[in-house]
Amino acid sequence: MTDRTHFGFEDVPVEDKARRVRGVFDSVAGKYDLMNDLMSAGLHRLWKRFAVAATRVRPGMRVLDLASGTGDLALQFARRVGSTGEVVLTDINGTMLEGGRDRLVNEGVLLPVVQCDAESLPFPDAHFDCVSIAFGLRNVTRKERALSEMRRVLRPGGVAAVLEFSRVLAPLAPVYDWYSFNVLPRLGQLAAGDGDSYRYLAESIRMHPDQAALKSAMEEAGFDRVEFHNLTAGVVALHLGYRF
Repeated sequence: MTDRTHFGFEDVPVEDKARRVRGVFDSVAGKYDLMNDLMSAGLHRLWKRFAVAATRVRPGMRVLDLASGTGDLALQFARRVGSTGEVVLTDINGTMLEGGRDRLVNEGVLLPVVQCDAESLPFPDAHFDCVSIAFGLRNVTRKERALSEMRRVLRPGGVAAVLEFSRVLAPLAPVYDWYSFNVLPRLGQLAAGDGDSYRYLAESIRMHPDQAALKSAMEEAGFDRVEFHNLTAGVVALHLGYRF
């Protein structure tokens, strides 16, 4: 029997999800930053800044940024680790990765760039002080594999940061749902010419594990301590997993 998974609310074969997710991000790559600003009213910049600060990355450290997109976290990490540290920019999607690389070059920042799958990382064990993934885990087919890989490449004393949409507080859920399924696809159609991709993004948020479930998944992946911080009433949560 073929393994199945979800693509938004749709049930699809496991081997089909990566292809369809790739299609979504190929479509939205050119308008990705604009849409992030429109969708979150600019709040995504504050969420990312909080996540980077919470990792307590210092000069000289090594950081692996997964699903880097247009490089928001990688740029902040690069400024923190300085010339003695290292930040590796990665994404499974080549179009997004090229956009992130070019954006960083325009900022005067040159970083190693690796196209790879978060479920099978081409890096040695215990190599990085910090591994981050922002708004990318929900698009991974086998999240448990990605979390295990994040722990594997993390050195003892290191931290993994997962910034992702999560479960909003219950009183706000009706308004949030109306915005997600009515306003968001229309914004996508108007600004990026692609309402369907943003409808998928709204659905993928609902299918992603909530705060407690993701904490449990990280613990099952072997992290020694996991904590999470709700941001903007739970619209987004930052999970931090430590390897001791």
